[in-house]
Amino acid sequence: MKFKYLKVLIILTKNKIKITMYKKTLIPYFIIFSLFTFSNLLAQKEVTQSDELYENIEWSFVGPTRGGRSTAISGVNSKPYTFFMGTTGGGVWKTTDAGIRWKNISDGQITVGSIGAIAVAEADENIVYVGTGSADPRGNISIGNGMYKSVDSGENWTFIGLPKAGLIGKIEIHPKNPDIVYVAAVGNIFGNNNERGLYKTTDGGTSWKKIHFISNKTGARDVEMNPNNPKELIASFWTVQRKPWALIDGSDEGGVFMSKDAGSSWKQLTEGLPKGLTGKIEVEYSPINPKRLYAMIQAKEENEGGLYRSDDGGKNWKKVNSDNKLRQRGWYYSHITADPLNENIIYASNTGFYKSIDGGKTFDKRISTPHGDNHGVWINPNNNQIMINCNDGGSNISLNGGETWSMQLNQPTSEFYRLTVDNQFPFRMYAGQQDNSTIGVPSRGLPGLTPFEHWFNAGGTECSDIAVHPTNPNILYSTGYSGEFTYKNLETGEEYQRTPYVHLTEGTRQDDLNYRFQWNYPVFISQYNTDDVYVGSNVIHKTSDKGVSWEIMSPDLTRQLLLEDEEKAEIPGGPIQNDATGVEVYSSIFALEESPHVENEIWTGSDDGLIHITRDGGNTWSNVTPSKIIPFQGTINKIELSSHAPGRAIVAVYNYRNNDFNPYIILTDDYGKNWKLLTNGKNGIPSNHFVRSVAEDPKVKGLIYAGTEFGAFVSFNNGNNWKSLQLNLPNVPITDMEVTQNDLAISTQGRGFWILDKINILHEVNSVEKNNNKPHLFRPEVAYRTNIGGGWRGGGGPGYENDFSFYIPKDVSLKKVKFIIKDPNGNTIIDLMKSDEYLFDVDMDSNTLKSGVHTAYWDLEYEAPEIQKDFISMYYSASRSYGPEAVPGIYIIELSVNEEVLSVPLTVAVDPRWDVSNTDLQNQFDIANQVIKLINESQKKLNEMRQITTQIKSYITLTKEKEFSNEIKQLGNKVIEKIVAIESELYQNKIKTSQDEINYARKWTNHITHLYDRVTTDIQRPNDGMLKRLDELSKNYNTIISPYKDILENDLNTFTSFLKEKGVTGIIID
Repeated sequence: MKFKYLKVLIILTKNKIKITMYKKTLIPYFIIFSLFTFSNLLAQKEVTQSDELYENIEWSFVGPTRGGRSTAISGVNSKPYTFFMGTTGGGVWKTTDAGIRWKNISDGQITVGSIGAIAVAEADENIVYVGTGSADPRGNISIGNGMYKSVDSGENWTFIGLPKAGLIGKIEIHPKNPDIVYVAAVGNIFGNNNERGLYKTTDGGTSWKKIHFISNKTGARDVEMNPNNPKELIASFWTVQRKPWALIDGSDEGGVFMSKDAGSSWKQLTEGLPKGLTGKIEVEYSPINPKRLYAMIQAKEENEGGLYRSDDGGKNWKKVNSDNKLRQRGWYYSHITADPLNENIIYASNTGFYKSIDGGKTFDKRISTPHGDNHGVWINPNNNQIMINCNDGGSNISLNGGETWSMQLNQPTSEFYRLTVDNQFPFRMYAGQQDNSTIGVPSRGLPGLTPFEHWFNAGGTECSDIAVHPTNPNILYSTGYSGEFTYKNLETGEEYQRTPYVHLTEGTRQDDLNYRFQWNYPVFISQYNTDDVYVGSNVIHKTSDKGVSWEIMSPDLTRQLLLEDEEKAEIPGGPIQNDATGVEVYSSIFALEESPHVENEIWTGSDDGLIHITRDGGNTWSNVTPSKIIPFQGTINKIELSSHAPGRAIVAVYNYRNNDFNPYIILTDDYGKNWKLLTNGKNGIPSNHFVRSVAEDPKVKGLIYAGTEFGAFVSFNNGNNWKSLQLNLPNVPITDMEVTQNDLAISTQGRGFWILDKINILHEVNSVEKNNNKPHLFRPEVAYRTNIGGGWRGGGGPGYENDFSFYIPKDVSLKKVKFIIKDPNGNTIIDLMKSDEYLFDVDMDSNTLKSGVHTAYWDLEYEAPEIQKDFISMYYSASRSYGPEAVPGIYIIELSVNEEVLSVPLTVAVDPRWDVSNTDLQNQFDIANQVIKLINESQKKLNEMRQITTQIKSYITLTKEKEFSNEIKQLGNKVIEKIVAIESELYQNKIKTSQDEINYARKWTNHITHLYDRVTTDIQRPNDGMLKRLDELSKNYNTIISPYKDILENDLNTFTSFLKEKGVTGIIID
């Protein structure tokens, strides 16, 4: 079965119109809110000609649909199957069927991916508030940009302020008045800011008032409202900050506070609670008994941390539980939720999900969830069996109190750290997924039984960088925690852990480490000697025997800041809890690349700001770090070594973890002797869009792509200026990017893998602008004959769309435009202007072709057989007809505008994985056309016979009052009976739907179309069984149709002669 791609692209330079015939991934609005200044709320984009040339190409989601981290959830009280999920990079999602399907509802409107809190108004459930910036700040945290509001249950969103709130931990809405809202703002996680604290609005977000503030380093983490008294509030405050080498998780400024007057005044609650240094605190009222309050407190003193309870409205507190399983890594987990219907039931979320039935004294029941590392639960207040849980694998819903849960394999919210692509066709994309495994995913939809059939574990761990053997994609090398290094052979199943040095970076002083392996440390396989594999700690390690033995190839290539700073030397974290997962390993090599031009040239970049190069295989190293134009301790996140010229490198540097959100992309053309800053915050990439990744197009020097915290950008002039390449891509951090097989492939922190597969248009933007106001025909990509591209029971994912675009600078009469395809012999085979079957974005009923870019699609098919409009079968029907596909070769696309002729070659190729010759495919084409000829002839005869019988029946009816009516009827029925006898052998008239042909005898047309389907469906030479069947059906047809000539010459002639004799016009045969 074949499917045509339906798609529309149209760009008008004067009147912009967008029409689609398919569901777009999202609405491509480009609005970026400033993290720091409300005046910089919108990142302005100047629309130029080049924008219009490519604004309607689209990103395609590749996969996987394997859920990523979620820390914000809510349900709707009166709608037990409706829930909201906020992810830490992928935006806001909604389900109305208890998690069977999830739909993103924030794309194009909420302009960051990190979501911290969601709340639905009890008084009006159409009102939903969202706070951005997840408040569980692990090492790859993304900051938010304030508050958003929807009044139609998430269909549309409005930004309502607090752009500098950073991370938002909780939203509390008045139960009777949805305009009264409280927001707990943790603040900027990377530095001090005065916008921390507790906020209140009484006008639905039009204005905000800070109602409690402690300091510029301590923010509000939680706020709860007394269910019986909306004026009584309880809130927690927390000092927390992320640095590249540590997490600061508390101070003596935090604590629990209560207000009795709707936030006008506050009193710190201390009776029975820990004093001094405290960390993260979660507070909770029992909805069924508001006199009972809970507080999960992280404290400096081990014996003071734990779950506290008050049974007198907060006046007095008592610790009821100090179990470590509830408060391990308390800054990240340790959430509590009171049951809405039973005051003695309370849930605790940590690595496990626990339930207490005795008011928090014991949590003996661990409820199994689809994924560990839990961040909370929302329970329906009307039915405590209905709940949604969020965790590092997404969100899942239970309708039976946690006995069973909905799946997480329907959430395309994976967080990836790096991207690797291989050399297969289609190429695979590899990465480590946050709190999951590594994964490999095909970049195109391969046929399969399920959407996940072609996913596979690539070895290593969640944080791995992955290297794929250049010529054998079954051989993989992956990095991981504590310097772990994995060799994996997908073909044999072998997998070995061969760490260069076995030690634990977790929980270890940094100056006690022999080698500082960041948990995301880099790896590559040499293209010059594929036995050589290199990895980076603070030095370069090399193995030539699959990790059995290792040698050191460099000195320490970092600033070694731990030697002079005790804070960087000690176990990371504190003062409450250490947190040394490997993320905090600092002064390590973060980028590692080999020259594509010469052997023995290697470049390195460290996470503390150094760039080194060796050109002699590691014997000597040169520090080529630029001065002044990048931050002293900026992280060298990506080094792109250009394929266009030796010594040319483009480097992405970020410094956001040091509270510097400026974009830094630097370029050298002379091995680092001189550097140029390509981003100044004013030349296209906004000043708050720190850059994570860069890539240069291998076909066009100076065509550079950039991935930032909030989206994609492109430069057509070597980085002098940048333009948004966001298009339909969600606002999500782009962690890495590669250009391969004419695709721009990216990994994201919250929305999985994507590709931009029409970059041939980007290649020619400069050419169009140089030929200002002239039509332009873009060179198309290779058109593949392949079975790739999802489809029925397919593996999902994008396919290869054979399209070609042209640019018209001014409106032109359709009569002045010709757009055709010629075969390799120069014969016109397709007139693309014939109908909207090919050129969907043109109104063929108008007389004008509008200015802009237009795109035509050709499914590589020639004309389909002419079949009866009512013909239906299981294999081939009039409603889904198709022609034979083009034989591989060089075709010509020719565009004529006002008699100016433009032409470009179109290469049609067979899937490179397949061993099939052009001779075979030419034979398939020829045989298919023989079958088409037979079908067309039979259908023409069938039409003719039906016209004859229809006319005869009309004459019989019209002459029924005549004296010769009996003779007319007798002669006419004789002809009809003979024709119907032939038609009944050719065509089964009883079939009205596809599987009717199982019930009714199949006739010759069923058999010949089935043969046509078998001949054309697969990319192969027809076999002898097909040829034998063609010979049989040809003979059968001749036998069936042979009486027809005699009917025409004798029976019909007799009937017509009689009509004329009686003065009646005869039968007309078209």
